[in-house]
Amino acid sequence: MVKKLGLLALVATLWGSPQAVCAQAEKDGIEAEVSDVTIVVNGPSVRVTNASNSVLEIYNLTGVKIASYRIDSADKRISLSLPKGCYILKVDRVVRKISIR
Repeated sequence: MVKKLGLLALVATLWGSPQAVCAQAEKDGIEAEVSDVTIVVNGPSVRVTNASNSVLEIYNLTGVKIASYRIDSADKRISLSLPKGCYILKVDRVVRKISIR
């Protein structure tokens, strides 16, 4: 039990709780591929912009995919029905960690 509590405290410390995240440009050799995809988390709601025709995938901390949503417009708002905890969001090549409180 003590190990589990210690591990939980370590995960909470390392993962933090970002409220808004956005993608940064990636450089691949000489050519630079700019990704304008942004992911903004506000409570149980996620807003994804500039990711038309993509898929938002949600993973738990053990790496198990728990949900996926089709992004069919340039500005999509999704209401998540997830329990409190830390999750990993992935849209194309943009990956972000979030915390639902």
